[in-house]
Amino acid sequence: MKLTGAVLMAHHLLQARLPQAAVIVDATAGNGKDTLFLARHANQKASFWIFDIQEKALMATKNLLVAKDIMINGKYIHDCHSKLDRYISEPIDIITFNLGYLPGSDHTISTQPSTTIKALEAATALLAPGGIITVVTYPGYQIGYQEHCLIKEFLPSLPQQQYTVACWEMVNQIHNPPILYAIERREGSS
Repeated sequence: MKLTGAVLMAHHLLQARLPQAAVIVDATAGNGKDTLFLARHANQKASFWIFDIQEKALMATKNLLVAKDIMINGKYIHDCHSKLDRYISEPIDIITFNLGYLPGSDHTISTQPSTTIKALEAATALLAPGGIITVVTYPGYQIGYQEHCLIKEFLPSLPQQQYTVACWEMVNQIHNPPILYAIERREGSS
């Protein structure tokens, strides 16, 4: 499967940071491709937290890592990403969200606008200074568009003294292509 432009750009943003990252979160496991990317570029001592509301997504992620002979120090959490702060209390260096529905699966099971905002609130609070969050939204379907709009409304509310927020999108593509948001916690902010 070819990566979308937004996902590929998210990977580019994360790649240089992964060797130094101690705590890494894939907030939406999906079919495991983001976890695989993170694991391939992270140091072996990094701890991983992998979330998904679908057990089959977590199994697909585990199976992909096994098939690629990649071992991680990871916890697979069968729960909503909005509850990540119930599981993680330490500062997080990298968090990635690849929103939407599980590719090749039931499209009615999708990330939801309200839970994604709760997840972003928890993620920004746990983000270590110098840490980064990437969020890929999919505004090409109804729930994805609603989710994108709420995120676009939420992110400017983050205090600029603590966070830098950027957006990357393809502006010459039709059918509402995915959009990437990146949130970085400023060094020295608490």
